[in-house]
Amino acid sequence: MRKYIKIKYIIFTIAITAVLSYGLFPLTACAWGDNGGGRPSYTEEEIDNGAIGATEISDGENYKKTDNYPGTIVFNSISNGIIGDEKNFVGARECFQRADGTWIGATKDTIWNPDEIEVEDGHTYIIRMYVHNNNPNGEDAVAKNTKISFILPIDSAKEIEVNGIINSSNATPSRYWDHVTFKSSNLFHLEYIENTALLENNGIGKGGVVLSDDLIQADGGILIGYDKLDGRIPGCYQYDGFVTIKVKAVFDYDFIADTQVRLAGEKTWQDTVTANVGDKVEFQIQYKNTSNKSQTHVVLRDILPPNLRYVPGSTKLMDAKYPNGATINEDVLVDDNGFLIGDYSAGSNAYVMFTAEVVDDSLACGQNTLINKGQAYVNDKLLEDRATVIIYKDENYDFTSAQTIQITAIIIGISICIVILIWLIYKIIKFNRRK
Repeated sequence: MRKYIKIKYIIFTIAITAVLSYGLFPLTACAWGDNGGGRPSYTEEEIDNGAIGATEISDGENYKKTDNYPGTIVFNSISNGIIGDEKNFVGARECFQRADGTWIGATKDTIWNPDEIEVEDGHTYIIRMYVHNNNPNGEDAVAKNTKISFILPIDSAKEIEVNGIINSSNATPSRYWDHVTFKSSNLFHLEYIENTALLENNGIGKGGVVLSDDLIQADGGILIGYDKLDGRIPGCYQYDGFVTIKVKAVFDYDFIADTQVRLAGEKTWQDTVTANVGDKVEFQIQYKNTSNKSQTHVVLRDILPPNLRYVPGSTKLMDAKYPNGATINEDVLVDDNGFLIGDYSAGSNAYVMFTAEVVDDSLACGQNTLINKGQAYVNDKLLEDRATVIIYKDENYDFTSAQTIQITAIIIGISICIVILIWLIYKIIKFNRRK
């Protein structure tokens, strides 16, 4: 009997801990998800009838005086919304650019592939994210600090997942994600087309407003909004919006480009390093001809982000002609036209290395992610690979309100688990003493 009671208490403790841990550290196996562990779905009729906030239909003409007003702020949870099931809020389709620069297939009225899309070499695709605060009570139920981002993998593969993420500091859940998968029978990568991020809504985005390219891989996302880019989005359909970006699919069967980084003085090349202001970092761009033909007029170029400053005269070329490396006095590698390294036979390769210094021209407090782009051009085809330098400014990290809430919730959850465990141990000891 005593053993049975011990086991019962232990199972109870494990169950409580598992439930709390799942709420704090949710896992999801499906395309969509959230940090609430899987939010419920609502129909439009359920929303009208007060499922997440009182309405005149649910509570009569005095609904604004009820306890359920204005209610809870929830994003993208309507199962029969204007895009269908809002949990599937990221989709893609092919688009084409006209001679005048406008695009065909870039409107919200066209058919979208919400789950996966087959790509063709050199074709352009538009990725759409739908953002809808489902609360029916408009300006009285404003989502705050609303941020969005797209996670666009830079590696080559036969299947590439692009995730769209929505964050809001006062929504429940506070973080939402969904993805669309790009597929091909060939290895390929996706290149983001700069200055194509667009917000469309009935406010500031009427006709479309261009967003910062920082929404790609953005740590925490960039602010959007209804009438300003201030993170504020009222509830209901009239305040919803669409964010779109454009990407190009590039097949990787003729040549490769690989960019890596290391701290100056180290030997190992990496995709990501952590550095401090004043440090010097070295970048390496590798080009390799993977075809069975010679390639002519190969050009390498590097695009440094702000806060990384090229060290003049540091470029070196290493290939079959220069096996020990040749110093290039001209700094053409970081110019607009790049560095013409020459012609390369089938299977041959080349390395270009240079040094950059970490400076503080515009670093923010906390973590700064600096993405350097190494590019290789063969004829009219471009391949790009990236290497990352992470900089921490100041010792004290400037947490956002959403991060503070998450950390506080984790601490509270762990504390509750500890208290329950201590209480159960006390009960077990007390029970044993009675026996």
